[in-house]
Amino acid sequence: MGSAQDNKKGLLQRLDEGVVIGDGGFVFALEKRGYVKAGPWTPEASVENPDAVRELHREFLRAGADVMQTFTFNASDSKLVNRENEAGKQFTGHDINDEACKLAREVAEEGDCLVAGGLAQILTYQPGTNKEKVQEEFRKQVDVFVKNGVDFIVCEYFEHVEEIIWAIEVCKKTKLPVVASMCIGPEGDLNQISCGECAVKMVKAGADVIGVNCRFGPIESLEAMKLMKKALDAEGLKPHLMCQPLVFLTPDAGKRGYIDLPEFPFALEPRSCSRWDIHRFAREAYNIGVRYIGGCCGFEPYHIRAIAEELRDSRAVRYLD
Repeated sequence: MGSAQDNKKGLLQRLDEGVVIGDGGFVFALEKRGYVKAGPWTPEASVENPDAVRELHREFLRAGADVMQTFTFNASDSKLVNRENEAGKQFTGHDINDEACKLAREVAEEGDCLVAGGLAQILTYQPGTNKEKVQEEFRKQVDVFVKNGVDFIVCEYFEHVEEIIWAIEVCKKTKLPVVASMCIGPEGDLNQISCGECAVKMVKAGADVIGVNCRFGPIESLEAMKLMKKALDAEGLKPHLMCQPLVFLTPDAGKRGYIDLPEFPFALEPRSCSRWDIHRFAREAYNIGVRYIGGCCGFEPYHIRAIAEELRDSRAVRYLD
């Protein structure tokens, strides 16, 4: 890697010094732009329409994001062949992950940004599934991230803590910083494990940064973060915290979050947060100790701009003009 990249501060150093701002929700943003199919939510656009992915990275960069996360959500082989999706017949997970890493790095080098390799829960996992089989599928993605020199790995959108622990174990072997984020609300994971216990388990598995993303809006996500922090404090554990909620308000969502709402996925716009809502979310997240703050589905660049504006005096590296 070039010297400019080598001189960049890493994720953990940045979090020690202040706020790191994540990017937004690629599958929803690109579906609205006509590049992603709702339902499978797979990222073949990284190969089929790289200009669209590159431009969305660039928009988040311009809005103030410190992290370019690879557009690799659901880029596991089991997800790519899921349901009616044709992506698995045309591209391997390796094809998509490799191209997505290159696109994220290209744009990250236009600013002082880090590249995060992202992997999510997979269809191979079910409670009671063979652990080695699941971890081998994670390993395929992680190997591509390592080959492409990502700065850290994000395990995100996991609804079972057992599965994310297995993912963390694979990622820790890379010696890269590991972020672990579950798509759960205040009620905990789908195996009735509380938010607090999930947090403790992720840290003890080796995650450097833990938190929640997706499935719930800012209010419920911050409630989950408070429960996590309380449990971590009781155990004397001090990981960095992260939160990347939906941009949608979900007070009536059940345990599985917005995917069970009747408006999902095509009529969620009336639930969208305003920029003022996101300013408030960013400040409240900061006040409870969260330092990695970004967004998930529905977040557009202007929402990330709101976070950057609200927390401009607390940021680790980059500042708005």
